Amino acid sequence: MIRVLFCCHGNICRSTMAQSVFTHLVNQLCLQNQFEINSAATSREEIGNPPHHGTVTKLRQVGIPLVPHRAVQMTKADYQYYDYLIGMDTANIRNMNRIAGGDRDGKIYKLPSFAGLSKDIADPWYTGNFDETYNDVLEGCEAFLDYLMRCCKKDLT
Repeated sequence: MIRVLFCCHGNICRSTMAQSVFTHLVNQLCLQNQFEINSAATSREEIGNPPHHGTVTKLRQVGIPLVPHRAVQMTKADYQYYDYLIGMDTANIRNMNRIAGGDRDGKIYKLPSFAGLSKDIADPWYTGNFDETYNDVLEGCEAFLDYLMRCCKKDLT
């Protein structure tokens, strides 16, 4: 089983979107039994809140089921539990490292890096552009799944 935790600042926009998109991609390949997929915040601001209406609307527009979720905060124990902890931007990565006490096992990644990109996924909370965020999240999730299929092929069959 591969355990994945997507993280962003509040866990109501980008990480929830990534959790839903990645879950959808995994389900399409009938690999749901090979993964545990979740998401969390690096802050406490939105704890307990449902996904942002912009995320809900965008996922509905593209036909991707929203994973039922309430915002939670990443913990130090999450670092031990998950195989991949994936942030959406540079600030998330910095905060994830702080929460985890460093990345001694090399588990923390920025989602666009799997697509060979160094950019951040813009926070639609501030930009209001859920289309752009979705496109970046989809690109990152597809590249991440491709990476896993190549590096973990024997484990995913």
